[in-house]
Amino acid sequence: MAFKNLELIEPILKALAEEGYTTPTPIQQQSIPLVLERKDLLGCAQTGTGKTAAFAIPILQILHQEKENEKGRKQIKALILTPTRELAIQIDESFAAYGKYTGLSHAVIFGGVSQLHQTNQLKNGVDILVATPGRLLDLMSQGFIGLQHLKIFVLDEADRMLDMGFIHDVKRVIIKLPVKRQTLFFSATMPPEIQTLANVLLTHPSKVEVTPVSSTVDAIDQSLFFVDKSNKPGLLLYLLKNEKIVTALVFTRTKHGADKVVKMLHKENITAAAIHGNKSQNARQHALTSFKNGNLRVLVATDIAARGIDIDELTHVINFELPNVPETYVHRIGRTGRAGNTGIAFSFCDHEERTELKDIQKLIGKNIPVIDSHPYPLSAASFSTPIIKGAKPPNRNNRGNFNSSDRGKRRGTGPKPSNNR
Repeated sequence: MAFKNLELIEPILKALAEEGYTTPTPIQQQSIPLVLERKDLLGCAQTGTGKTAAFAIPILQILHQEKENEKGRKQIKALILTPTRELAIQIDESFAAYGKYTGLSHAVIFGGVSQLHQTNQLKNGVDILVATPGRLLDLMSQGFIGLQHLKIFVLDEADRMLDMGFIHDVKRVIIKLPVKRQTLFFSATMPPEIQTLANVLLTHPSKVEVTPVSSTVDAIDQSLFFVDKSNKPGLLLYLLKNEKIVTALVFTRTKHGADKVVKMLHKENITAAAIHGNKSQNARQHALTSFKNGNLRVLVATDIAARGIDIDELTHVINFELPNVPETYVHRIGRTGRAGNTGIAFSFCDHEERTELKDIQKLIGKNIPVIDSHPYPLSAASFSTPIIKGAKPPNRNNRGNFNSSDRGKRRGTGPKPSNNR
């Protein structure tokens, strides 16, 4: 199926063609017609599935077709509420790209920066507003934002809103929404509190669910390194000796851990920066922009700060520490292998992380291939990791020698285990 088969208007099709987009992803194929029919939508999808376009494209079409009947100052007719500044900026950029020929105006507001530029945009009138909860409530209380003309409300990354402690702010926003509206609700997971919120917000919704969590990792080459906790910095430096690791997003569990990794990399003259909750919004955005532009080789992130990072050219994700929640592993490695590109994910596992590894392998339904031909090997047997029923175990008789200078030749993207699938 092509975008032109979704009954999209010419201004949007032209913009999509210029962006190089011809074929919609599964969530776009399913969601766009439903939104155009003005139905409420419950979308269960991971990041990286194309869900931003799944709501941005039909919103642009609906508002474009209705704007000819409206006169006077522009009013906010679509509100997209999202948890982080980084994700808000990326969503706003998507509206700019897909809507460049629609004549619709859009703005993005978030905290951590001066509100002056944002309020000036609002005074000029906008059709589409992308916002984080705190700044939205702040500007509403100051009288800069009114939602009485709102037609479409999008709650994006609802589960992350809960994780980050924003759910109370979200509920305060919901109280201000017009009763008559179209609501689009997106969440990667549906814990009880999020399901309850969806039941309150949505009216007879259509449900779209794509890419089960266990299958999102199939296109990404994963490798596991058993290593003592104290040797993780040395192993990271060893991997980064391979120049074919052009960019790497490194995950740590804590903000302190992220800062320690960056400090270690700087000592070895490796360009790196950290993004986490203790960094200012400006510092986080500067680091992300520098990473996208190639001025930083390594970006070290905590899970909450990295949610919504969308970098098509990212070649490697490295789990310096395994996450406590197995679904987070899928979110992490899903930062690579995007937009049809191949991706590589390396994970370090020490003795204290055996339980996390077990849960991850159970979730994805397979054993992650082990590489032990590196300077800091531990015996895989000492970890007593499970063999997942029905999963293909690593080929322990043919691991080969791990050589950081030549292991990436197969795809030109970095070190690989010899038991390639």
